[in-house]
Amino acid sequence: MAVTTSAVSPRRPALERLREAEHLVLELPVMGHISLPPPEQLAYLAGVGTLVALELLEWPVAVAITAGHLLAEAHHHRLLQGIGEALEEA
Repeated sequence: MAVTTSAVSPRRPALERLREAEHLVLELPVMGHISLPPPEQLAYLAGVGTLVALELLEWPVAVAITAGHLLAEAHHHRLLQGIGEALEEA
């Protein structure tokens, strides 16, 4: 299992470099390249999964909570991307 990173070029936009640095990419022999979410998101998902496994949270509720979390993250990333693009143009 090897962690791969791409070469950082000063010509690439800062936003693109940040987006790539946010994800961990694993290269597995049989499965190929697998992109993992940031550690904070993995911890959140593991916590929800643990609550479901301990039967403290029903799985439909966990799916709804996780979907809401992922939608909020996507909105956050779009907002940051817009700010980054505006800063790069300035």
